[in-house]
Amino acid sequence: MYQDQQPGDDRHERQPTIVDVANRAGVAIGTVSRHLNGQSVRMSNRDQIERAIAELGYRRNSTAVAMKTDTSHIVGFMVPSLGEFHAGILEQLTRKMRLNGRAVLSFCHDMKPHLVREGLEFFASHRVDAVVMDGEDVVRADLLPYIEKGLVVALYDNDVEGIPVDRVFVDNRRASARAVDHLIDLGHRRVATIRGNERDYAARERLAGFRQACDARGVVVPPEYVVHGNWGEIGGYFGIRALMELAEPPTAIFSANYNMTIGALTWAQENGVVLPRDLSLVSFDDVPAFKLHNPGITAVEQPIERLADTLSSVLDARLADPAVMGRREIKVECNIILRGSTGPVQQ
Repeated sequence: MYQDQQPGDDRHERQPTIVDVANRAGVAIGTVSRHLNGQSVRMSNRDQIERAIAELGYRRNSTAVAMKTDTSHIVGFMVPSLGEFHAGILEQLTRKMRLNGRAVLSFCHDMKPHLVREGLEFFASHRVDAVVMDGEDVVRADLLPYIEKGLVVALYDNDVEGIPVDRVFVDNRRASARAVDHLIDLGHRRVATIRGNERDYAARERLAGFRQACDARGVVVPPEYVVHGNWGEIGGYFGIRALMELAEPPTAIFSANYNMTIGALTWAQENGVVLPRDLSLVSFDDVPAFKLHNPGITAVEQPIERLADTLSSVLDARLADPAVMGRREIKVECNIILRGSTGPVQQ
């Protein structure tokens, strides 16, 4: 329902937020949230909060209230792009949600801040029950106000530190360490990695797993054995080229995702590098093409169905009590699929 604008009523003026109320009252944001949700807080805090609300003219966002009281039976799914892994999560999550009477609505933001804001507003306007998303630091500032207003969020694949949401990740560090252990077990001592972008949680964890395995087994990793592939085929292509052109090239490479592995395989084929005779290669992420490659590519398999099932269970639990701030983190184990791209080091 529209209201007439009164003289002196500046509709473009910034509206006070829950953060402003907490700052004015001198209490934590969570304390304000509990009071607004009708939960018990200390009388002194309650009086300070009510005074701050009156002084600031704070009004609860109607969309946020609707999200807490109504059920749309829609879950938002927001990712940078729908590559092989994300598309698999979307497919499985859609099936899981359908069993509970919910539909999944997807939005790709291409890592562009204005599209992140557009996507969040789109989901809010559709009063989604929750949002599942691949965490990216670029979304932090835009995501926090929606969480403060009651939006249920679950992160997968990448983390955004310091926000009260649920998290479902594969155990990137442990799986990477196991993959590198396999190479070391085969006798490789010159082991290199093509890493992802270290702004991402997954890239940092996979690199940590690589280093953990090498350190535990006494394998020295020269700085030039860690190359930046930026998650893409081009990065993988030039990453392996840089490694194989070293005076003492590695005998084994751990590639931190399948896109970079595809680029590395392209360069190897173009330059007559035969796996595993000349080089052993293991990839994080398993894709159907790896079974068809000759030889097949040894890979860390991300359990997409288990991830989607866990996300579904976490959302069911959260939506049963949406007033509770989500801080649960679940890590899912990965399998290592052994194929012909890895073999004993050639003397």
